[in-house]
Amino acid sequence: MNSLELPLADTAATEALGAVLAACAAGGGLLLFLHGNLGAGKTTLVRGYLHGLGHHGAVKSPTYTLVESYELGGHTVHHFDLYRLGDAEELEFLGIRDYLGGEAQCLVEWPQRGSGVLPAPDLDLHLEYQNQGRLACLVAGTPRGVGLLNCLYLRIDRG
Repeated sequence: MNSLELPLADTAATEALGAVLAACAAGGGLLLFLHGNLGAGKTTLVRGYLHGLGHHGAVKSPTYTLVESYELGGHTVHHFDLYRLGDAEELEFLGIRDYLGGEAQCLVEWPQRGSGVLPAPDLDLHLEYQNQGRLACLVAGTPRGVGLLNCLYLRIDRG
């Protein structure tokens, strides 16, 4: 399976998708791109992801700091928000290659702002407004991404 569409009725459903995605991603590095307009639910999904790994604190988008890192139960998660990035080359000064190496899980909001510097993601996740809720469109970009989609398909409530 290379793509999957999931309706998300509300904030709770978006957080639940994040938590299931975290469970599916356990045990390895990940590069996840999060696309969507302002308010589409990107940070909400990241909150669900982090809560799924055991984080109990607040989760806010690192709009001004560009990255917030979390150490959770043996997982390193880096949450990027590139909305205010002036130029993709700024990622080199941030040390982006150090973040992306190894077993770290990197969730990147506004990845198009890092175009030309960021590598291709394992998974592209687009959040779109749909009626009162959202539609999550996920597209795998690597074999790791295909495995995540297969796991999600088996675990998520698609209704």
